[in-house]
Amino acid sequence: MSGETQPTSGSRQRIDKWLFFARMAKSRSVAQSHIQSGHVRINGERCSYPSQMVKPGDRIELTLERRDVVLVVRLAGERRGPYEEARLLYDDQSPPPDEAKRLTPYEQAIRATGTGRPTKKERRAIDRLMSDED
Repeated sequence: MSGETQPTSGSRQRIDKWLFFARMAKSRSVAQSHIQSGHVRINGERCSYPSQMVKPGDRIELTLERRDVVLVVRLAGERRGPYEEARLLYDDQSPPPDEAKRLTPYEQAIRATGTGRPTKKERRAIDRLMSDED
């Protein structure tokens, strides 16, 4: 008989543990910081305490760095396992990423003309313009 019991499939679970088990956060402390900074909503209401309980059927809206995630809880987690196991804990109802916001790797690598530091070629052209040889 251990002091900590494992949750069953129909039980409630702390939101920080559930986010960790569902692989939405790298650690429970990261999950807790997401919750305390207001990036997590449960059933449309802002979650402010990591100890708040979730149960199957709850809708979790999570604002991550690069995307917004909408999940519906299916099961309480028992451990942080591989992705295939974590995927069984939720139904993903996230909207598809906006195609207009996504940049191709080529677009990400190209900078707009005149922005950032000048290239060597641009610097030489600036030096020619600024020189007193005229």
